[in-house]
Amino acid sequence: MTTSTNDRLSRAPSALGLRARLAIALSVAVILSAGCSNSSPTAPGGSGAVASITVTPNVSMTVNGTQQFTAVGKNASGTVVAMTPTWSVVASGGTIASGGMFTAGAVAGTYLNTVKATSGAISGYATVVLKNVAVPPPVFGLGSTATSGIMAGSTVSCVNLGTISAAVSLWPGSAVTGFPPCTISGVQHIGDATAQTSQGDLTTLYNQLDAVPCGATITTDLGGQTLQPGVYCSLSSQGLTGEMFLDAIGDPNAEFVIKVASSLTTATAQVTLLRGAQAKNVYWLIGASATFGVGSAMKGNVVALTSITLVDNATLTGRALARNGGVSLGTSNTITLP
Repeated sequence: MTTSTNDRLSRAPSALGLRARLAIALSVAVILSAGCSNSSPTAPGGSGAVASITVTPNVSMTVNGTQQFTAVGKNASGTVVAMTPTWSVVASGGTIASGGMFTAGAVAGTYLNTVKATSGAISGYATVVLKNVAVPPPVFGLGSTATSGIMAGSTVSCVNLGTISAAVSLWPGSAVTGFPPCTISGVQHIGDATAQTSQGDLTTLYNQLDAVPCGATITTDLGGQTLQPGVYCSLSSQGLTGEMFLDAIGDPNAEFVIKVASSLTTATAQVTLLRGAQAKNVYWLIGASATFGVGSAMKGNVVALTSITLVDNATLTGRALARNGGVSLGTSNTITLP
C-alpha cells in the first residue's frame, strides 16, 4: 500500500507534542533519580553514617550533683553529622536522662567510661569521678607577692616581645635579662629587702598549699575535664593537652587547688573559667617545675618549687611564683594579674 505524503505528515508529532513528551520523560527521570538517592542512608546534617562518637566532658564532681553531657558524631571522613543519641550509664555512678543530663549517685569513686551515648552500632563514653562534698579550702594569703606577676629565686629572663603587666621580684638571685626588649609595667625588686620579704611570703604560701588535704586524685590528662571547687592531687607528673574547665557553680569566691607532685607540662592548653570562677582563686602547686607549651592560655597562681617556663605565645592570667629557680619567657608572652 502506498502512503501519501499528506498521510505521513498528518501522523508525524508536532513540535509542541515532542516538547510535551520530552518534559514528561524528564520529570519521570528526576523522580526516579530522587528515589534512588533517598534509598542510600545518609545522616541528616552530614554525609555518611556515624562512624565515631565523642562524649564530653570527662568530669570530676560532687556526689548527688548534676552535669550536662554532650555527644558529637562524625562520619568516616571526620565530618560532624547530626544525630540523636541514646544515653545510658554502664558502670554505675548515677543516672542519665534522655537529653544527656547526668545525676550523680551518693557513692564517691571513679567510674571509668560510665556515661554512654549510642547511635546505631556506634557508641562513645565519658568518665565520671565522684567526690564527697569537701570542706572549702582556706583563703590563702599571697602577702607581698600579691602585686608581683613574677617572683623568682634565681633568674628572670625573656627572649622578645614579652609583657609583664605587674611588678617583678627576685631573691636571692639578681640576674634579670631580656628587659628590654621585653617590658615590665610594675616596680622591679631585684635582690632587695622587699624581694626578700616576698620570697618569705611565697614560702609560707607554698607550705599552706602543700598542707591542704586532697579531695580527689587526678589520674589522667586534665584536657577535657571539668573540675568543681576543691583540692585535686596528681601523685606524679601531670599533663594538660587541650581545654580544661573550672566550674565555680555560681560562687565567685570558690577556690580551686591543683597539686602536682612533680612537673606540670601543657601542650597548647587552655583553662576556661565557668559560672563565676575567677583566676585569682585558682592555685597550682607544683612540686618541681611547670612548662606552659606554645600558645597555652593559663589561669591562676602558679606556685612552683623550682622553675616556671612560658614557651612562645603562652599567656598567664595570674602569677608565676618560683621559689628556688627561675622564671623564663620565650617570645610574645604576657603575664597579667587576675
